[in-house]
Amino acid sequence: MKNKYNINHVAIIMDGNGRWAQQRGHKRTFGHEHGVEAVHSVVEGAGEMYIPYLTLYAFSTENWNRPKEEIDVLMRLISKAIADELDNLMANNVRVLTTGRIEELPRESREDLERVIETTRNNTGLTLVIALSYSGRSELVDTAKKIAKQAADGLLNPDDISESTIQNNLYHPEIPDVDLMIRTGGDLRVSNFLLWEIAYAELFFSPILWPDFRKEHLREILEQFTSRERRFGKTGEQVRAH
Repeated sequence: MKNKYNINHVAIIMDGNGRWAQQRGHKRTFGHEHGVEAVHSVVEGAGEMYIPYLTLYAFSTENWNRPKEEIDVLMRLISKAIADELDNLMANNVRVLTTGRIEELPRESREDLERVIETTRNNTGLTLVIALSYSGRSELVDTAKKIAKQAADGLLNPDDISESTIQNNLYHPEIPDVDLMIRTGGDLRVSNFLLWEIAYAELFFSPILWPDFRKEHLREILEQFTSRERRFGKTGEQVRAH
């Protein structure tokens, strides 16, 4: 069933976990633990609203620079949350994918992810993409390396490189570009997230800290999304004429 918002791909930067915890007198890791509840609600809501693709920015390549204690907690949380959610994911027909330099994750986390990906691979509802050890620039670097190798192997004429060449060598070329990118927590930046894929995305910045974000907030933003005029380089008159 097609969703009423005419949207294929929502991407979310889940920001504000640390501040949420600190406001309550706890360590930053306390916020990450409660952020899992927000993930559950938003994934459930995206499925209910028939959104085909939802990408969540769970851990960036830059996050490896955070304190080791916080990284260790995050890795354990990711593994546990995925394992705990598997039954719900199956019940709701959700397919799970990952994007990023997954080989950099601890072995246990990788194995947990691979198990969920394999178990959910034939589900046909929402595709949930978890961005882990991901950055937009890293993706473009890895894409450039793949294209350079194709050229070096004589499989590609450099003069033939186009936007389609780049698109076809991204981590997930089959996934449509982002229509809507949401960042919670109040900061107004894209933080190296899906830089190629958000080229024409509508951007929404919510002041709500991630642990407090729920599917109702997602629905409100989607309603606002429908009122925006997406021009893709055309004039407003051209868009409205069609």
